[in-house]
Amino acid sequence: MRAPDHQCLAGPVDARRRRLGAAFANGYSGRANSATPLSHGAELDAEMLDLIAELYRADGLTPAIRLTPLVAEATRAAVLERGYRIKDKSFGLIAPLAGLGASEEAALQIEARPSLEWTAGVAALQSGNKTHVGNLAAIVEKVRLPAGFATWLVEGEAVAFGMSVAERGMAEIGLICVHPDHRGHGFGRKIVQGLMGWAAAMGCSEAYLQVEQGNVVALNLYGSLGFRQLYQYETRILDI
Repeated sequence: MRAPDHQCLAGPVDARRRRLGAAFANGYSGRANSATPLSHGAELDAEMLDLIAELYRADGLTPAIRLTPLVAEATRAAVLERGYRIKDKSFGLIAPLAGLGASEEAALQIEARPSLEWTAGVAALQSGNKTHVGNLAAIVEKVRLPAGFATWLVEGEAVAFGMSVAERGMAEIGLICVHPDHRGHGFGRKIVQGLMGWAAAMGCSEAYLQVEQGNVVALNLYGSLGFRQLYQYETRILDI
């Protein structure tokens, strides 16, 4: 999920600020820690590419750029020429919410703010930098839009998690994770369905999410829930 920007890359003119945004989330994830073009046909010159690398390295992070369909072809070529390699490839998916309503499942809890149990539970099911509870908390606690933090309980034990943020009729869904001992029972589906229902109850007409292109299980799940591919993108990093 895209985190609120910790810092925006800024050139000497306002146009550069409009063309590019970046979140410095202590390396938490690709989407939350990548420079991202914000306008169609965004072009990054050599000076801006130097600035991107400088800002990341100043924070002790690996420079990362997310190449979406917004990026001008010349910019994409310049990024590749500098040696940025693919870290991961993802799809952006979208689904309609018409006819959905809030879930009445007793095992599903959706709270307006992230509890300590929710944050710790999600972090424990991640890998690499994402296991850092403090970094995750710093991101989700800054969300200022209406949000739902979902937990699925089995005999009182939290076994699956997810979250959604509603903005202007659309809802982003992310951080879907299920404890390994409880996978294969449809709890991930229950979480996503619950968040879709929450979003519909919040007045949203569509939900969207990002998923790695190689995650066949997740793609099949989301496809069965009505999600379709809207675009694809790749995150590239520059080895120091």
